[in-house]
Amino acid sequence: MHSSNRPLLHIPRTKREKIWNAVGILFYVGSILFLLFSWYDIPTKVPAHYNIAGEVNRWGSKWELLLLPGISTFLLILMTLLEKFPNVHNYPARFNENNAAQFYLNSRKLVNMLKNICLILFSLIVFESVSISLGWEFHIGIWFLPFMLISTLLPIVISLLERRHIK
Repeated sequence: MHSSNRPLLHIPRTKREKIWNAVGILFYVGSILFLLFSWYDIPTKVPAHYNIAGEVNRWGSKWELLLLPGISTFLLILMTLLEKFPNVHNYPARFNENNAAQFYLNSRKLVNMLKNICLILFSLIVFESVSISLGWEFHIGIWFLPFMLISTLLPIVISLLERRHIK
């Protein structure tokens, strides 16, 4: 069924989606506030890139830190729009008017989780870059890559497994 032929349904947000949104926005706003309040203490050179072990392999201007909330803002807007229009998402051939609500909810919940996980991850990168540049002892380091991979791939796998049960 082509996306233009798909029904437009209003499906209320679940409690889980509301909680994910609250957590994602908390991290997003928190990272911006953290950046603003620490801006004058941050040295001119900050970590700009990390290798697979979580070690800094490129230093850059502290102004590059503004890219992180910028990317987060772009993702927040884009993925919020994708959440609002689950009828344009990609679905298997067994999609029909009888199971549309189930597919829409499954897909929308996945986009919601990934959006908020991205906000959390970019916030953690802000914290990591600022904390390293200020010489703080705590660093995420080598744990960031596995955390990032698991936190983004696990919801996708779970969503696809749940999707298999939609008749």
